[in-house]
Amino acid sequence: MLVLGIETSCDETGIALYDTDTGLLAHQLHSQIAMHAEYGGVVPELASRDHIRRVLPLTEACLKESGKQLSDLDAIAYTEGPGLAGALLVGASIANALGFALGKPVIPVHHLEGHLLSPLLATPAPQFPFIALLVSGGHSQLMAVRGVGQYELLGETVDDAAGEAFDKTAKLLGLSYPGGPALSRLAEQGSPERFTLPRPMLHSGDLDFSFSGLKTAVLTLVKQQTVLDDQTKADIARAFQDAIVDVLVKKSLSALKQTGMKQLVVAGGVGANKQLREQLNEAAARRKLQVYYPPLAFCTDNGAMIAFAGAQRLASANHDYRFAIKPRWDLSSLPAA
Repeated sequence: MLVLGIETSCDETGIALYDTDTGLLAHQLHSQIAMHAEYGGVVPELASRDHIRRVLPLTEACLKESGKQLSDLDAIAYTEGPGLAGALLVGASIANALGFALGKPVIPVHHLEGHLLSPLLATPAPQFPFIALLVSGGHSQLMAVRGVGQYELLGETVDDAAGEAFDKTAKLLGLSYPGGPALSRLAEQGSPERFTLPRPMLHSGDLDFSFSGLKTAVLTLVKQQTVLDDQTKADIARAFQDAIVDVLVKKSLSALKQTGMKQLVVAGGVGANKQLREQLNEAAARRKLQVYYPPLAFCTDNGAMIAFAGAQRLASANHDYRFAIKPRWDLSSLPAA
């Protein structure tokens, strides 16, 4: 079965083709970073308009890359939510229009389920069950995953998500948009000994996170500096990243211990963080655990994860072509596949 995946939840237009027999055939991605950088963040109306311009040309590029035709498609998967309402409407309307024109079924996909299952695109891939650490600009969650649609929320952020904290801290340090990756690069030049920042909820006894206070601690530290030169910024960035990584690693290990599971899956944009990967790999090796990540190209939003998630839910495909979007959508509400 050949599935076309369309991802338009925020500021990246992702298109991919996934074959249930042979795997991922092609994927195309357009990032709007350059467009939004002028404004220091995502402008929803601009994002929606850019998706309209990009979806069909990227789809044509995917078909050309794979040597397939629209008539070869068996189903079309698209991101139904969560995300920006206008951006979601673009993908949903195009997917359903294509489905109607071709007489092919469409599959609405939960954006976070796409991220959650994206490490299954890697080689080797994890097997169910596993613990998933989902860390992105909008979400920080630990989940027990026992199958497609079988998700148990173990802990989540009570305020800012990890990626959001990265972006806000980067702004405090005067870094350009997108702040998270810029801060991570800067942290590589920082000294781990100069500053120490708090590890929020590290010893809370549960699996929840809190990063808003850490951002405030950075603000206080910045104000205390008589000179905020490049090295000082790098040292603060390193202290901030050390704090977040320590919390994410400890909570992930606690989740594995509490459930008795031996596999950890890391998904979402923050999952590309080099220091996080290094510390998780080291901790897992000491405890004889396994850690899996999606390919780096699939850490941020992309069409491949939507095509793959759609392929896992072919049974829920429909020929109705009436659609709705879900800007807010609880992952735990999904039925098992």
